[in-house]
Amino acid sequence: MKTKILVSARSIQVLRIMLSGIFLVASFNHLLNVEKTVNRIDQASFKGVAYFFGNPELLVMLSGIVMLIAGFGLLIGFKTRWVAAILLAVLIPITLTVQVGQITTLGPLFKNIAISGGLLFFILNDFSKKQTINNG
Repeated sequence: MKTKILVSARSIQVLRIMLSGIFLVASFNHLLNVEKTVNRIDQASFKGVAYFFGNPELLVMLSGIVMLIAGFGLLIGFKTRWVAAILLAVLIPITLTVQVGQITTLGPLFKNIAISGGLLFFILNDFSKKQTINNG
């Protein structure tokens, strides 16, 4: 049985717009500070996760491009479910590489967990269909 919960359409829009901001800012950071971002990877306890996927410089640039495009898609509400899934696919290896194992930075780890929850909200809920209200 599916339970329906009525929420304000405006609150969903605000959540989507606010959630996109972190990815837009991060994308510029990745693209404009490649070396600094790679150095963060090299200092991470689980840097092997990043190296498993390939060259860190290339990965930083690719993740920056993906976060920019998908973050903008989330901002404007274009293919929200898909761009949220793409952003989550980028966020997971970043979190595993840079945040996990950093006992002194539990705040950023849980920030990424919270962001993942926001992305899951848009992945699990389909907002592409127009909902009608039966007043009868």
